[in-house]
Amino acid sequence: MYYYSLSDYLKNEFGTKVYKLALDAGCTCPNRDGRLGTRGCIFCSEGGSGDFAADRNLPIREQIESAKDKVKSKVGSGKYIAYFQNFTNTYAPRPYLEQIFREAISHPDIVALSIATRPDCLPDDILELLHDLSRIKPVWVELGLQTMHPDTADLIRRGFDLAIFETAIQKLRLIGVKIIVHLILGLPGESRERMLESVDYIARKDIDGVKLQLLHVLKNTDLAALYEGGELDVMSMSEYLALLVECIEKLPPGLVIHRLTGDGPKSLLIAPLWSANKREVLNTIQRVFREKDVRQGKYFVRENEPPDS
Repeated sequence: MYYYSLSDYLKNEFGTKVYKLALDAGCTCPNRDGRLGTRGCIFCSEGGSGDFAADRNLPIREQIESAKDKVKSKVGSGKYIAYFQNFTNTYAPRPYLEQIFREAISHPDIVALSIATRPDCLPDDILELLHDLSRIKPVWVELGLQTMHPDTADLIRRGFDLAIFETAIQKLRLIGVKIIVHLILGLPGESRERMLESVDYIARKDIDGVKLQLLHVLKNTDLAALYEGGELDVMSMSEYLALLVECIEKLPPGLVIHRLTGDGPKSLLIAPLWSANKREVLNTIQRVFREKDVRQGKYFVRENEPPDS
């Protein structure tokens, strides 16, 4: 089954394989510093969903070099994306963010800047900064929507409504940066139909990419308490793969699929344990898609999706 993978997009855009370097901007989140709450979203780890990021105590340039060393055996071209993943990476004063983002984007081996944030943390001065940076190299902004359903959003303590999300998309589109939206599949109380409604919702939006994230139950999260109390079921691999095929079928063919699953740190992962072997999961996903292509009279073979970080 055809989909526009991140690997294909990067090859088309930069002419070679490109690897993401997970960096730490030293930011926090309004769900943690008291503005909206102190406990974070119920699924978020103590690392702010960026448990593979470089050491935040290092300057950005040193983080880049450290992250490069970890992946140098996998990347021959030396082309990278500076990926600020954990917590909310526009939730800080502009002078501070400008310093670290410019340090990252000016590195000769960095070809693009990817910034994960919340749609309610994009004030005008930060949007202006992102616009300025996009004149130097491509800038991607990743927005954590997770679900379109207000009741689920309240349960996971997301802290913003759909109107704020839609306004953020409009503002980001005006400054010409790439927009990537995160959805989590398997959130508490979300049936297959509700998850597909979220996919339908983002399929109608003017965005450039999507990350489909399998829900992980990690230690020391409120989600773990729900799971251990028997209030949450997690999907089997076969259930997830069947859902994933339906999700891809609903998305526009030109939308870049940045992620098909995701993997939590093995030291923190409680469930689903089958997700811990990321390579096996990705290979199984590709096999399911190839088999579907053959059944439909297509013979388009996908290469494996590159690791996200």
